[in-house]
Amino acid sequence: MVTIPVTLAAPGEVEGKRGGTTSYEIRLGRGLLAELPRLVKSACPATRYAVITDSHVVKLYGEQLVARCHDADVPVEMFQFPAGEWNKTRDTWATLCDAMLAARLGRDSAVIALGGGVVGDLAGFVAATYLRGIPYVQVPTTLLAMIDSSIGGKTGVDVPAGKNLLGAFHQPCLVVADLDALGSLPRPQLAAGMAEAVKHGVIADARYFETLETEHLAVAAKDPGALERVVRRSVEIKAEVVAADEREAGRRAILNFGHTVAHAIEATSQFATLHGEAVAIGMAYEARLAEVLGIAQPGLGDRIRRLLECYGLPLELPESASVDGLIGAMQVDKKAREGTVRFALPGAIGRMHVDGNSWTVAAPERLVREVLAAAGNANT
Repeated sequence: MVTIPVTLAAPGEVEGKRGGTTSYEIRLGRGLLAELPRLVKSACPATRYAVITDSHVVKLYGEQLVARCHDADVPVEMFQFPAGEWNKTRDTWATLCDAMLAARLGRDSAVIALGGGVVGDLAGFVAATYLRGIPYVQVPTTLLAMIDSSIGGKTGVDVPAGKNLLGAFHQPCLVVADLDALGSLPRPQLAAGMAEAVKHGVIADARYFETLETEHLAVAAKDPGALERVVRRSVEIKAEVVAADEREAGRRAILNFGHTVAHAIEATSQFATLHGEAVAIGMAYEARLAEVLGIAQPGLGDRIRRLLECYGLPLELPESASVDGLIGAMQVDKKAREGTVRFALPGAIGRMHVDGNSWTVAAPERLVREVLAAAGNANT
């Protein structure tokens, strides 16, 4: 088992010590789901635990986890919701909170978020708001959740205007990633997770990017060693970035490379595209934008696109996408300022562009439109 500490530069907004923490550990290894009752009880003590998961994960791991907790005398209750990004809504949040209130879970309780990124975001938001905040543990079961969404304390729900526009920063007490869960991961979900790994290489580590280039066949074949190396290095990168900038006041913005376009794709397609696939498309277009703006040298975008293609990820906008629709969605993106769309853009592999203290770039709408329309398959 590998332990990666996350020590935040500034304390989170908590009441006493409940509902948040200034430091926590990420545990990586195999067979950790079997050890979860002990790990949770040690890092996040509570009188009762609410296991929040979705209708897919409950069958794979949820029922086993509840049984293990009961055997270990750890009191848990299961709360589930229908699987799918389209169910990460205010209504689902309210339903889960009401069910927990009906079960009389008090402020001495805690949440266990068991599942992928949707579960982690939603369960984290429940923990952040339930009785004004209770502790929680992230137990990611997908590659994307293990290396990205479970780390950093971002929680939230989607609304008609866009993705994750309602939420809170709420750090977990512990993150437990059982690498054995990746063995049953469908190929599209594996590829979706690799989009975030590629992003980590682009934004922070050129050598890691090269490793992803040379090991793509091993990763696609789910080679245990290759997957473990991917998870460990990506987790290290994500943990280092968020530890130094908990509330995204500065450098943490680099984690949004590819996400401005990605969130617009998701919002306008009613989440028909997997998040990782949307991020891959977003990186392809935003790298092209970096070249057009003169931030990156010509050829950067091609190299990024070649690696994404190696992992079977899409590179072009969905045929149903319209430039007007995407621009409209971007204008309500969390990074937009005074109606101007901003992007986190690479200057080179392993290095993001920074201008003074700003890690994002305001791009003229005209250029954004040109880049989005470049493939010729987006309607104006």
